Amino acid sequence: MGASDWLDLRQDAQTRIETMHAHFEGHAYDPHWHDTYVIGVTRQGVQQFNCRRNRVNSTPGHVFLLEPGEIHDGNAPEKDGFTYYTLYIDPDWLHGTMATLFEEAPGGFEMGFAQTLSDDPALALATMGAFNALHHQEMRIVREASLDRLLGSLTGHLSWRKTQPDAHLPAAAWRAHDYLHAHYMEDVGLDELAQSAGTDRFRLTRAFKAAFGVAPHAYLIQLRLARARTRLARGDTPAEVAAALGFADQSHFGRWFQRAYRLSPAHYRRICTKLPD
Repeated sequence: MGASDWLDLRQDAQTRIETMHAHFEGHAYDPHWHDTYVIGVTRQGVQQFNCRRNRVNSTPGHVFLLEPGEIHDGNAPEKDGFTYYTLYIDPDWLHGTMATLFEEAPGGFEMGFAQTLSDDPALALATMGAFNALHHQEMRIVREASLDRLLGSLTGHLSWRKTQPDAHLPAAAWRAHDYLHAHYMEDVGLDELAQSAGTDRFRLTRAFKAAFGVAPHAYLIQLRLARARTRLARGDTPAEVAAALGFADQSHFGRWFQRAYRLSPAHYRRICTKLPD
């Protein structure tokens, strides 16, 4: 991280929701994704990122909303950088809790966000309230009430879509996507991946990047890093995670993790588990 960059990441023991308060100047993040829903508020500066094939500029008071698996990056286009508050919410927890608000949610559909950026002041206020309650470990009843307010404010920003591949994306890209998810711990080659997708490596790379925003090799790295967060959060050591997920060694794993999340695997594990390094 740069000399002026900082972040404060914590995890709520009850819900496992992660909360982060951070500031970055210049380049913040390489393209990456999370296995969680991401809900945050920009508090200072211009927070610029690419997502859903659009460049987004979030300014103070805007709420940014990202679904699990949505690739995004981060950049500060102005010299003073940007500051933001974020909640990373486990999909299982969110779906289960939302079921109490939507007793007749449509079958065969999954929950998503209608837009990546919102200027809804009520949602911004609810997001900040939930962040403060969880990040500063308010009483349990306060944390739960703040999350209820956030979920209530979110209902107007949800979309429901069928749980099936997007028909607009090439079939070869989806086949390669599924193959990577099934074999992400293995040393997958481009020719092997192309064969699984029924095309050649050059057409596959173009189709995959057009469909998912990154080339297959970059997608595989991010897939491994997302799985690494889950393993670290449950207490696996960085060395164990590096070996299990196909990284060359712990140092190689640490460099990729730091680039994607701006903190070391050991630091992230310590935050989530309170275990020593």
